[in-house]
Amino acid sequence: MRFKINLRISPALKDAVDRKMIRAAARAALEHEAAPAPGALTVVLADDGALQRLNRDYLGHNHPTDVLSFPSNETDLETGARYFGDIAISLPRARAQAEARGHPVTAEMQLLVVHGVLHLLGHDHAKAKGKARMWAAQAEILKQLKAPTRG
Repeated sequence: MRFKINLRISPALKDAVDRKMIRAAARAALEHEAAPAPGALTVVLADDGALQRLNRDYLGHNHPTDVLSFPSNETDLETGARYFGDIAISLPRARAQAEARGHPVTAEMQLLVVHGVLHLLGHDHAKAKGKARMWAAQAEILKQLKAPTRG
């Protein structure tokens, strides 16, 4: 397998998650960006409290957020596989954003996974030029995934 997508799901959220969709979104982003293979990453699905703690402890922002990315540049010495990093997503926040924007939760989750992977691969939206590149890549990947229509 070219890419291994590890999932870590909070026990309270296990039944509410489409694992196949999450892995497909992550793989689509990795393939779109021609990420080096073999490689791996981890997607953590948790609640607002967990995302707030991560946001506070690692970025100094004491509030919940929808998605956080923690890039890594590690390589497994035995296999040569690259570890791209970790993505943390608040499932309750994804649900609320989908409802507020009038689109399916699946569409919001696909967006957040793709967005997180793009950050792991070096994309940044702090400046206009980088934001335009990142938004274009997101749109292309979501189109490839035939993502549900977003509001």
